[in-house]
Amino acid sequence: MIIEKNKVVSFHYRMHEIGGEKLEDSHDGEPMVYLHGYNSLIPGLEQALEGKTAGTSFEVVLPPEKAYGVRHEIGLKRIPIKHLLTKGKLMPGMIVGINTVDGPSEAVVVKVGKYNVDIDANHPLAGKTLAFDLEVTDVRDASAEEMSHGHVHGPGGHHH
Repeated sequence: MIIEKNKVVSFHYRMHEIGGEKLEDSHDGEPMVYLHGYNSLIPGLEQALEGKTAGTSFEVVLPPEKAYGVRHEIGLKRIPIKHLLTKGKLMPGMIVGINTVDGPSEAVVVKVGKYNVDIDANHPLAGKTLAFDLEVTDVRDASAEEMSHGHVHGPGGHHH
Protein backbone atom coordinates (compact mmCIF):
# COMPACT_ATOMS: atom_id res chain seq x y z
CA MET A 1 0.00 0.00 0.00
CA ILE A 2 1.43 3.39 -0.93
CA ILE A 3 1.38 6.51 1.21
CA GLU A 4 -1.26 8.93 -0.04
CA LYS A 5 -4.11 11.01 1.41
CA ASN A 6 -6.26 9.15 3.97
CA LYS A 7 -3.60 6.57 4.83
CA VAL A 8 -2.37 6.05 8.38
CA VAL A 9 1.43 5.89 8.30
CA SER A 10 3.81 4.55 10.95
CA PHE A 11 7.52 5.34 10.70
CA HIS A 12 10.72 5.49 12.71
CA TYR A 13 13.10 8.40 12.28
CA ARG A 14 16.40 9.88 13.34
CA MET A 15 16.78 13.64 13.03
CA HIS A 16 19.96 15.70 13.13
CA GLU A 17 21.02 19.16 12.12
CA ILE A 18 23.35 19.15 9.11
CA GLY A 19 26.86 18.92 10.52
CA GLY A 20 25.50 18.36 14.04
CA GLU A 21 24.65 15.59 16.44
CA LYS A 22 21.44 13.59 16.62
CA LEU A 23 18.52 15.65 17.94
CA GLU A 24 15.77 13.01 18.08
CA ASP A 25 15.47 9.25 17.57
CA SER A 26 12.21 7.28 17.68
CA HIS A 27 13.90 3.87 17.59
CA ASP A 28 13.93 3.53 21.38
CA GLY A 29 10.13 3.65 21.50
CA GLU A 30 7.05 3.40 19.36
CA PRO A 31 7.08 4.64 15.76
CA MET A 32 5.53 7.99 14.88
CA VAL A 33 1.97 7.54 13.54
CA TYR A 34 0.07 10.16 11.54
CA LEU A 35 -2.79 10.61 9.06
CA HIS A 36 -1.32 11.50 5.68
CA GLY A 37 -2.68 14.53 3.82
CA TYR A 38 -3.89 16.45 6.89
CA ASN A 39 -0.79 18.61 7.56
CA SER A 40 0.05 16.61 10.68
CA LEU A 41 3.82 16.74 10.05
CA ILE A 42 6.24 19.42 9.01
CA PRO A 43 5.58 20.06 5.28
CA GLY A 44 8.79 18.64 3.82
CA LEU A 45 8.50 15.41 5.78
CA GLU A 46 4.96 14.72 4.62
CA GLN A 47 5.98 15.51 1.02
CA ALA A 48 8.99 13.18 1.28
CA LEU A 49 6.83 10.29 2.56
CA GLU A 50 4.23 10.65 -0.24
CA GLY A 51 4.30 7.61 -2.53
CA LYS A 52 6.51 5.46 -0.29
CA THR A 53 5.53 1.99 0.98
CA ALA A 54 6.01 -0.01 4.19
CA GLY A 55 9.59 -1.31 4.42
CA THR A 56 11.07 1.71 2.61
CA SER A 57 14.07 3.41 4.24
CA PHE A 58 15.52 6.69 2.99
CA GLU A 59 17.10 10.00 3.99
CA VAL A 60 15.73 13.46 3.32
CA VAL A 61 17.34 16.85 3.97
CA LEU A 62 14.93 19.72 4.63
CA PRO A 63 15.77 23.42 4.45
CA PRO A 64 14.15 25.60 7.15
CA GLU A 65 11.28 26.59 4.83
CA LYS A 66 10.18 22.93 4.59
CA ALA A 67 10.94 22.08 8.22
CA TYR A 68 10.25 24.38 11.20
CA GLY A 69 10.42 27.66 9.28
CA VAL A 70 12.88 30.50 9.14
CA ARG A 71 13.77 32.48 12.25
CA HIS A 72 11.92 35.78 12.65
CA GLU A 73 13.26 38.66 14.74
CA ILE A 74 9.64 39.43 15.64
CA GLY A 75 9.79 36.21 17.68
CA LEU A 76 12.14 37.92 20.17
CA LYS A 77 10.00 39.58 22.85
CA ARG A 78 10.11 40.96 26.38
CA ILE A 79 7.09 39.92 28.42
CA PRO A 80 6.06 40.21 32.07
CA ILE A 81 6.98 37.09 34.05
CA LYS A 82 3.34 36.86 35.22
CA HIS A 83 2.36 35.84 31.64
CA LEU A 84 4.41 32.65 31.88
CA LEU A 85 2.61 29.37 32.49
CA THR A 86 5.88 27.90 33.75
CA LYS A 87 6.53 28.64 37.41
CA GLY A 88 9.75 28.43 39.41
CA LYS A 89 13.34 29.48 38.78
CA LEU A 90 13.89 30.65 35.20
CA MET A 91 17.18 30.19 33.37
CA PRO A 92 18.31 31.10 29.83
CA GLY A 93 17.75 28.19 27.45
CA MET A 94 14.69 26.86 29.29
CA ILE A 95 11.56 26.13 27.30
CA VAL A 96 8.58 27.77 29.00
CA GLY A 97 4.85 27.94 28.45
CA ILE A 98 3.38 31.38 27.78
CA ASN A 99 -0.14 32.77 27.50
CA THR A 100 -0.82 34.31 24.10
CA VAL A 101 -3.93 35.70 22.39
CA ASP A 102 -4.02 32.42 20.43
CA GLY A 103 -3.80 30.29 23.58
CA PRO A 104 -0.84 28.59 25.29
CA SER A 105 2.45 28.44 23.40
CA GLU A 106 6.09 27.58 24.06
CA ALA A 107 9.12 29.82 23.93
CA VAL A 108 12.79 29.72 24.89
CA VAL A 109 14.04 31.97 27.69
CA VAL A 110 16.82 34.28 26.45
CA LYS A 111 17.28 36.57 29.49
CA VAL A 112 15.65 36.80 32.91
CA GLY A 113 14.98 40.07 34.71
CA LYS A 114 13.23 40.88 37.99
CA TYR A 115 9.77 41.50 36.46
CA ASN A 116 10.22 40.64 32.78
CA VAL A 117 11.71 37.86 30.72
CA ASP A 118 13.13 38.04 27.20
CA ILE A 119 11.88 35.09 25.16
CA ASP A 120 12.38 33.69 21.69
CA ALA A 121 8.99 32.50 20.41
CA ASN A 122 10.51 30.95 17.27
CA HIS A 123 10.41 27.16 17.24
CA PRO A 124 13.74 25.93 18.70
CA LEU A 125 14.55 24.28 15.34
CA ALA A 126 13.52 27.29 13.21
CA GLY A 127 16.24 28.37 10.79
CA LYS A 128 17.96 24.97 10.82
CA THR A 129 18.54 22.60 7.90
CA LEU A 130 17.59 19.15 9.16
CA ALA A 131 18.33 15.63 7.94
CA PHE A 132 15.95 12.76 8.64
CA ASP A 133 16.68 9.04 8.31
CA LEU A 134 13.24 7.49 7.81
CA GLU A 135 11.96 3.92 7.91
CA VAL A 136 8.30 3.37 6.97
CA THR A 137 7.00 0.54 9.17
CA ASP A 138 3.30 0.39 8.26
CA VAL A 139 0.69 1.93 5.95
CA ARG A 140 -3.05 1.28 6.36
CA ASP A 141 -6.35 2.80 5.31
CA ALA A 142 -7.70 5.39 7.73
CA SER A 143 -11.08 4.75 9.33
CA ALA A 144 -14.02 7.01 8.48
CA GLU A 145 -13.83 8.41 12.02
CA GLU A 146 -10.10 9.20 11.68
CA MET A 147 -10.71 10.99 8.37
CA SER A 148 -13.64 13.01 9.78
CA HIS A 149 -11.54 14.05 12.79
CA GLY A 150 -8.38 14.66 10.72
CA HIS A 151 -6.07 12.59 12.92
CA VAL A 152 -5.20 9.02 13.93
CA HIS A 153 -6.95 7.29 16.78
CA GLY A 154 -5.08 4.92 19.06
CA PRO A 155 -5.44 1.16 19.31
CA GLY A 156 -9.00 0.23 20.19
CA GLY A 157 -10.58 3.48 19.04
CA HIS A 158 -10.93 7.11 20.02
CA HIS A 159 -8.32 8.67 22.35
CA HIS A 160 -8.86 12.42 22.80
